[in-house]
Amino acid sequence: MQLVKSTLLACASAMALLASGAGHADSLNLGATLSGAAEVPPNTSAGMGQLQAEFDKATNTFSYTLRYSGLSGPVKAAHFHGPAEAGKNAGVALGISNIGESPVQGRAVLTAAQAADLLAGKWYVNLHTAANPGGEVRGQVIAE
Repeated sequence: MQLVKSTLLACASAMALLASGAGHADSLNLGATLSGAAEVPPNTSAGMGQLQAEFDKATNTFSYTLRYSGLSGPVKAAHFHGPAEAGKNAGVALGISNIGESPVQGRAVLTAAQAADLLAGKWYVNLHTAANPGGEVRGQVIAE
């Protein structure tokens, strides 16, 4: 009887591992390092930032955590922009509405076009301040 219980437990554990692995296969980790040098045109801001994100391919859900420090003042606006390669500017693809103190977390379901641009590396994240209304720090969102 103990052997049957052990076998059933092993099978259940294996199935749980397979199920959790299948969920991860549909997810992609993304990130960005934000700096003034990455802005277009570049600036000399001492500010910096880091984006950690995950994109769920099955649901088109984009989840992110954005950390920043050393900016010239409070963040007045923040956005994901695209489509644009590094060194190019683009319009707002997704606003970040709860910007305030770092870290900022958010989640959005993307359209098929937004998802395609994001996965092609054509989105960047940009933080705007009063001293740098066009953007103080920026980073290209790429797969990690």
